[in-house]
Amino acid sequence: MSPAPLAIAAVSDNGPSGVLSIALLLVLIMDPFGNMVVVNNLLSRLPPPARVGVIVREGAIAGVLLAVFALVGRTLLDQLGLTEPALSLAGGIVLFLIAVGMVFPAKRITDEDPNPSPLIVPIAMPFIAGPSAISMVILFAERQPPGVVAAAIALSVGATTLILALAPFLMSLLRRRGAVALERLMGIFLIVISVQMILDGVDAFLDSRAA
Repeated sequence: MSPAPLAIAAVSDNGPSGVLSIALLLVLIMDPFGNMVVVNNLLSRLPPPARVGVIVREGAIAGVLLAVFALVGRTLLDQLGLTEPALSLAGGIVLFLIAVGMVFPAKRITDEDPNPSPLIVPIAMPFIAGPSAISMVILFAERQPPGVVAAAIALSVGATTLILALAPFLMSLLRRRGAVALERLMGIFLIVISVQMILDGVDAFLDSRAA
């Protein structure tokens, strides 16, 4: 079984629909609509052009980080003696914690950074290239051609960066209540995906023991 419900089609399809399926899952994990509230507050002291520049820079850094993990993640895991079931379980648990923080903000595990122009942390990592996104690109790199994974990373990071760059405009449309409601809805979807990842990890572990 695949690591998440939305990934089922992507695992068996190397075409455009596979790229879109992986990218959609990554966008859900990156949660740009939920993070735009925090990012908008973090960069509120910067003028609009500088704000967009910071977000584009952080998106580019996140894309590079995800691409690096897609290329060398499996080698790194092999050197550390880690297995795919362990990766699936860890990714599911981290994703579950993040999703719980989306549904119940008081339980959020990420903090706001007072730096008016933060570098890498927290926008590039963990908001965009977080532990769950890294886990997913490593898993997909095992099952998909490099070009498919690279295209999905570029598409998802590009979409997330665009949404974050449009945060002031989107916030004016959604208002804070609308943004919070959308974040919680996405959090519920991610809880389901994280539970599926955990179940798949347990299933893979049991299969490896029985073999």
